[in-house]
Amino acid sequence: MTTSSSTTDTTSNSENLLVRRADHTTIRYTATGPADGPVLVLIHGWACDRHDFDAVTRHLPDHYRVLAVDLAEHGESRSTRTVWTIEESARDVAAVLDAQSVTTAVVAGHSHGAAVAVEVGRLLPDTVSHVVALDGLHYLSLFPAQSEEQTDNLLGLFRDDFPAAVRALVEGGSPAGTEPALKDAYFEKMVRVRRPGGLRAIEGLVRWDMDAALRETKQPITVFGIRELVTREALDRYADRLDIVLIDLGSHHFQVEAPEGTAKLLAGVVG
Repeated sequence: MTTSSSTTDTTSNSENLLVRRADHTTIRYTATGPADGPVLVLIHGWACDRHDFDAVTRHLPDHYRVLAVDLAEHGESRSTRTVWTIEESARDVAAVLDAQSVTTAVVAGHSHGAAVAVEVGRLLPDTVSHVVALDGLHYLSLFPAQSEEQTDNLLGLFRDDFPAAVRALVEGGSPAGTEPALKDAYFEKMVRVRRPGGLRAIEGLVRWDMDAALRETKQPITVFGIRELVTREALDRYADRLDIVLIDLGSHHFQVEAPEGTAKLLAGVVG
């Protein structure tokens, strides 16, 4: 069972709201636009927060209803849960949609949030009309099911030297020519993710079986992937299931760097 409450920001025509779930889980989110507009749900990436989409929201059509969600233990959301699967994060987002009485929505997620978006689609097949991945789902070292040895090796990097593992993620999502100051800013933000929740969340991602999820997800899935970061292997592997659109809008965090361009991509799907 969930409960909800809200406050209104009259300067930006947005509401700061929350839903409460079990295990002392409080999910905070921002709702912008008219309640009867087309609904677009935005889910941030790992170790980030909903404010990554603030500028994107300002560039979206005014008649959209935009719901930007903080995942558990990210941003302003809090939880003492012991289950940190992608599926459980999807239930948090589903609770937001239920609180908003949403009947139809496009759900878009960045990176880790793309996995959550897929699971929201699987959980709510009659509500979610389209799933969008913002530079997500194509990273073969993270998303397809890993062997137990691969999983242990990857998680060991985060347990042994958390800052170094975060730095490696940032570097891996930075095409040649990315400004060092920009990479440093992303690192400084992400390395401060709340723990142990943040570490458990990355474990949930690594243990997520994307291929199994895709087999049970009925909605169309569009991936907007940074051209330099999408491999031919990923294109070949998922060409029959994902509509992968190669873009040139910056780094892995392109929604922050190119909010107007990102808004145009999203509006193209919602419209």
